[in-house]
Amino acid sequence: MAPLDTREPELGFSTQQLHGGVGTDGDGFHARATPIYLSAGFVFDDFEQAADRFDGATGSGDGYSYTRTGNPTTASVERRLAVLERGRNALLVGSGQAAASVALLGLLQAGDHVLAASSLYEGSRGLLVENFGRLGIEAGFVDDANDAGAWQAAIRPNTKAVFVESIPNPKNDLVDIELVAGVAHRNGIPLVVDNTFATPYLQRPIEHGADIVIHSASKFLAGHGSVLGGVIVDAGTFDWADASRFPHLNEPSRSLGGLSFVERFGPDAYFVYAKDVVAARFGPTPSPLNAFLIQQGVETLSLRVERQSRNALAVARWLEQRPEVHSVDYSGLESSPYHALAERYLPRGQGSVFSFTLRGGVEAARAFFDAVQIFTRMTHLGDVRSLVIHPASTSHAARTEDERRAAGVWPGMLRLSIGIEDEADLLADLDRALLAAASAGEPLDASAPAALDPIGHIA
Repeated sequence: MAPLDTREPELGFSTQQLHGGVGTDGDGFHARATPIYLSAGFVFDDFEQAADRFDGATGSGDGYSYTRTGNPTTASVERRLAVLERGRNALLVGSGQAAASVALLGLLQAGDHVLAASSLYEGSRGLLVENFGRLGIEAGFVDDANDAGAWQAAIRPNTKAVFVESIPNPKNDLVDIELVAGVAHRNGIPLVVDNTFATPYLQRPIEHGADIVIHSASKFLAGHGSVLGGVIVDAGTFDWADASRFPHLNEPSRSLGGLSFVERFGPDAYFVYAKDVVAARFGPTPSPLNAFLIQQGVETLSLRVERQSRNALAVARWLEQRPEVHSVDYSGLESSPYHALAERYLPRGQGSVFSFTLRGGVEAARAFFDAVQIFTRMTHLGDVRSLVIHPASTSHAARTEDERRAAGVWPGMLRLSIGIEDEADLLADLDRALLAAASAGEPLDASAPAALDPIGHIA
């Protein structure tokens, strides 16, 4: 019987999240769940096999030698995620931050420029500005991510990557991926999209022009809040044969016997470089146990994300009607300026992470945060449990007040990650916390909401 082609588009997402990318790495015992190969290294049959696995020029590339460069458990997850994102290859690494680092360092070197949307997650922004800055890589940011002219004006001759999020954190200010991809590709630049919040169930950025997709697999892909992991998915469609823009992929490599990565691997040149040169040498290796737990989570991804998105829309609509709430940033709301993009890019649901701002400022936010009982107070998201965090005092604490204002991160803002609990219980918990916030915050004039500054003070 011919094996099932799990890349066939007619197979449904829920089928693919269970069966996609099934390989032949079995040990002869035919375990239904992927075995955990908790081993640092793998035994070679003989001298020739060992040499073959280290021969970058003519080696077959088959098999495993050391878990830092590959592991059967990890490979199973990678194949599954490549199928779900409609990519050619995937690489699992130790965290979402590692995924961003490896993906971009596979493109950039000293003297290069990376261009990103201003709405980028604060951890990624810090990576670009501080860490990459120390390596001689400059970062630029576009404030209006849906203005093609603004992207074009910000691109430089040394721009080597464009970086956006499918659902930005924490403002939900959606990006028109096809628009950004069009500008990037007209300039010969790959588009990298962080798809953590949307997951491949709600959106596949590769289908809209993305060249590289990354995830923090710690979040929705795993779903249980138990492990860290990250993934890089390469579409396999970008032409890397631009020697002036990507010299590291086009110059002769000693490890490849004098061939370049483009000559040796063609459309896989970037992926192999990111995997074998960047990830293998920097070493953000995931534990096979973590890989196994991530794959267990992926098998229920659609069920969780569908429920979480439905709960989130109900919560956002409820919050929007509350007098204690100044604004709700959720693209699923008809009042959102990004609702049209949500209908276009996220028809299955608009995700379950969003922010809202209380009228009473930081004291209201403090009282709200301390009063929740079902919502968990922690810096995480995508969990099956509902979570809450105060961005101004945590993720954005290192920014100045003016920088937080410019980013729309007000003292009264709270970020929610909605879980799979019963909707009525979530609303009851929020109601309790809002009553506490109203008592602690500045006096409100509910009849005149327009008179309230989003910072939390009465104008």
